[in-house]
Amino acid sequence: MQNQNVDLGEIKKFEDLAERWWDKNSEFKPLHDINPLRVDFIQKHSGGVQGKRILDVGCGGGILADALSAMGAEVTGIDMGEAPLSVARLHQLESKQNVEYHKSTAEEFAKEHANKFDIVTCLEMLEHVPEPESVIAACKNIVKPEGDVFFSTINRNPKSFLFAIVGAEYVLKMLPKGTHEYAKFIKPSELDRWARQSSLKLKTLTGMHFNPLTQNYWLSDSNVDVNYLCHYKS
Repeated sequence: MQNQNVDLGEIKKFEDLAERWWDKNSEFKPLHDINPLRVDFIQKHSGGVQGKRILDVGCGGGILADALSAMGAEVTGIDMGEAPLSVARLHQLESKQNVEYHKSTAEEFAKEHANKFDIVTCLEMLEHVPEPESVIAACKNIVKPEGDVFFSTINRNPKSFLFAIVGAEYVLKMLPKGTHEYAKFIKPSELDRWARQSSLKLKTLTGMHFNPLTQNYWLSDSNVDVNYLCHYKS
């Protein structure tokens, strides 16, 4: 793992939970609940995914990759966790989706696949690596000129600490305690600075919101205080 942009502790968190990845009532329920919003956002802002070649960086157990494949995309997923990748491949036996899964960092994958993908997605992943700017640069290298790159992560401010850590992990128990570290949260201005350094151009930035009473998620540009999604063009 030396010289690779990975955090072994972060990988272990998701390795330990891998067998529950496709249990929609498990710790991964939030991911299943927000997935339709993520897929619709990608579909809308990429001009449609059917027939396009997509790389999902930090694919985990394949929730996003599987859904994009079902919409007619040619999908590849990469992750550094062996257990989540095994779960993703096992799930293919049920879903019948043809997704290629590989154990790789974005940086390593970029060396062999420069300018090869129409769309690159990196969702709920940047806050789990030591150098998110390196992942962003790799995504830029992987996507084709004029291609689409999608990121999602968590803002860093008192409200996001209250909602994403205290609320989600300790009060509502939607996520295991310790899933997120506040210091690793990323302000939109920071993400955009790294993206601009890699010559990515911001097209859309929107917030993801949750009502704990109704259990509903929705996207809105009203604020990006906690979770947010963004679309960049190469």
